[in-house]
Amino acid sequence: MVAEHLPAERQPVIIAALRTPVCRINGPLRTLRSHELLAPVLRELVTGAALDPSSVDDVIIGNAVGGGGNVARLALLEAGLPVTVPGLTVDRQCGSGLDAIVLAARLVAGGGNQVYLAGGVESTSTAPLRAHRTDDGVPEFYRRAQFVPDSFGDPDMGVAAETVAQEYGVGRDRQDAFALASHRKALAAMRNGLFDGEIVTLPTPAGAVATDDGPRAALTPAVMARFPAAFVPGGTVTAGNSCFDADAAAAVVMTSLHRARELGARDALLVRGTHISGVAPGVLGIGAASAARHVLAGAGVTAGELDLVEFNEAFASQTLACLDELGIDPARSNLDGGALALGHAYGASGAVLVTRLLAQARRSSVPGTLAMAMISMAGGMGTAALLEYQRLVR
Repeated sequence: MVAEHLPAERQPVIIAALRTPVCRINGPLRTLRSHELLAPVLRELVTGAALDPSSVDDVIIGNAVGGGGNVARLALLEAGLPVTVPGLTVDRQCGSGLDAIVLAARLVAGGGNQVYLAGGVESTSTAPLRAHRTDDGVPEFYRRAQFVPDSFGDPDMGVAAETVAQEYGVGRDRQDAFALASHRKALAAMRNGLFDGEIVTLPTPAGAVATDDGPRAALTPAVMARFPAAFVPGGTVTAGNSCFDADAAAAVVMTSLHRARELGARDALLVRGTHISGVAPGVLGIGAASAARHVLAGAGVTAGELDLVEFNEAFASQTLACLDELGIDPARSNLDGGALALGHAYGASGAVLVTRLLAQARRSSVPGTLAMAMISMAGGMGTAALLEYQRLVR
């Protein structure tokens, strides 16, 4: 989708974005199921954007490893939205949260003036056990779903990250340095309160949770160098330069530029373009670069013109390979740290990227700021969204 020269009634904009803390699997949020993570975010978005809850046209939520049953509908009712509001749950694995936002943007562009809540959620801590039935009916448990036919090799994420490292020449030292920088940037952001305005505090039986728990101050180059190869013997991808599983939810308010002005929104991220690409499953981590190239070309924007870039740092190897392919200096991406430090809550991660971009754009408050959210995903795909910050109230 290229949202160029659309009338205000069909120009998609994001006027609010919030997230929960991102916490390690079996950490502070381990007792909360997906709808319990998401409901407070939806509730705060409706209140903060001064929305009439009954005016929400749909709630579109990405989720990757949940138990099914349409968590979007469950969460919106838990949040107190009226029963007249429908919900849709989408699954594009790691890209689910960003793809839910992309879908909402495309619906606004196609119809006009609707209001959507869109984002993603993942409780890796409470994800259900999964099993196939054998021919005699006995459950046979499995760790993850099959993403592509066996003829494609259906590689695990870590193995694919190692392949990307080899094929795109991303060495161990560079991966470690990038991961360490992610932790240090996230720690600095936390010290400076840069996440405070975007986080919804969650109540848990053990007390309120208001901060991310992933970034590690004790990491040094020497510590990073001690991590052994995690997926391929003799490889370069380690636990230190890979993300960890996490629990989180994030969502945005998506509407038209015309409706945003009616609602009195002071600023917004205009959706300039989106694209979803497929790539070879063996190098699935490169998918985001393919999607981003399509978006940039469609919008007539070069990578050098991007002011803000948020890339889901599932692995340092694939993040660096994609940024290299696009000609983006890694120091310019994920200014406040990424998933290598904060964690990867599969279905939520793409929506976390957009939440971070709105917060960063608001800090600079420069009209015309161009921002890109990018994510690669299982099965060999990638999604990218080009956004532009604008003040709506002068």
